[in-house]
Amino acid sequence: MKSHQEELTDITRYLKNNEHLRLEDHEQEFQRALRSFRRWHPIDPSTRILEIGTGTGWFPLLCQQHGLSCKGLEISPQLVEYAHQFGRKYGIEPDIELGNAEETDLGSEQYDVILAQSVFEHIEHWEIAAESVYRALRPGGLFVFSSTNKFAFTSGEYNFPLYGWLPDQWRYRLRISRQGPDIMKLGIDFNQFRYSLLRRTFKRIGFSRIMDRVEMSQSEEVTSGARRMLVQLAKRSRVANAVVLTFADATMFCCIK
Repeated sequence: MKSHQEELTDITRYLKNNEHLRLEDHEQEFQRALRSFRRWHPIDPSTRILEIGTGTGWFPLLCQQHGLSCKGLEISPQLVEYAHQFGRKYGIEPDIELGNAEETDLGSEQYDVILAQSVFEHIEHWEIAAESVYRALRPGGLFVFSSTNKFAFTSGEYNFPLYGWLPDQWRYRLRISRQGPDIMKLGIDFNQFRYSLLRRTFKRIGFSRIMDRVEMSQSEEVTSGARRMLVQLAKRSRVANAVVLTFADATMFCCIK
């Protein structure tokens, strides 16, 4: 996708829904993310982090507030400007570059951790972006990925029954009819992923270790008893694992270079 300078309705809607949130409202999620990263890679002031798709900018802003180095890459000028305004309230100037993950040169062996949360579904040529991420990671570097899951019963992408199950063109027509034609400029989900597809792609690219949502889960951190039982069952049974991942509400991976 290209970066569009004009105001886009989906971005305006997103900002309207998030403008009430303070930086401190994200602190718990931030600390949870750091704990997760530290299971696979040390995190300290020398760690170089890149977030692809910064949204309101809260993650790179909190990194700077906690003495960590985090650069951001964001395709929307509206969101880049908002992140800078957000940061000024706290005396922080975020390091966020305007760019497209398909086309921006991320460099070679530049980062220890690259984070892409709920963004790859919007990257039309996502495999190009994934290859760029791999090149940009240092040996032993960590890629933290979350995105859509095609066969989820409910989708965080759009509130419509079995949304991800629809053929691409049906999804596009649905979103255009309900949100207007500029949803195709920014905001549309080009990709509804599957665990098997992502695992094969990450392996082909060259990641040495690829951990899916079940492998990443620690039973003691799952608060719901039913969910804890599902995680434990999925860890013991390949059939249960396949079923749980097929219908999970999102695709999640940690990949080590």
